[in-house]
Amino acid sequence: MRKQIAAGLLLALFLTTTSALLMAQQNSPGAAPSYTPKFPGDPAHSDSEAVALAYMRVVIRAQKQFNKQYGHYATSLAELVHTGSFTKRMVNPQQGDYTVGFKGKKDSYFLTMTPDHMDDTHRSFYANDDGKIHADDSKAADENSPVISKI
Repeated sequence: MRKQIAAGLLLALFLTTTSALLMAQQNSPGAAPSYTPKFPGDPAHSDSEAVALAYMRVVIRAQKQFNKQYGHYATSLAELVHTGSFTKRMVNPQQGDYTVGFKGKKDSYFLTMTPDHMDDTHRSFYANDDGKIHADDSKAADENSPVISKI
């Protein structure tokens, strides 16, 4: 009887330890969760990047439509509200794990998405009126950063 109790306790200890180790591996900061691309050719490395890039695509398309309709670009994000898919909520500079930067003039604009913290799954992004999205994984992206997408 003592052998059965000891064996049961040993098994329970083994299962508890194994379960704790598996959970620690899954939740460790160094372990990057796998990302499932949202569409063929998706350049994002994470769900956070996918959200930031989707935001950028909406702004770029809205600026193209605004320019076509009014003959110039919007000089603020607030001017883009109700243009294309751009909503009032999108004027907020905090979008998920990213902060939006926008500077508009009638003949040009630029848009940046800066992550709260930069790592392999949170790159910085830059776009301007040429419709190209640039990314950088080590510093703030700019027009000289590699192009990852064209709208």
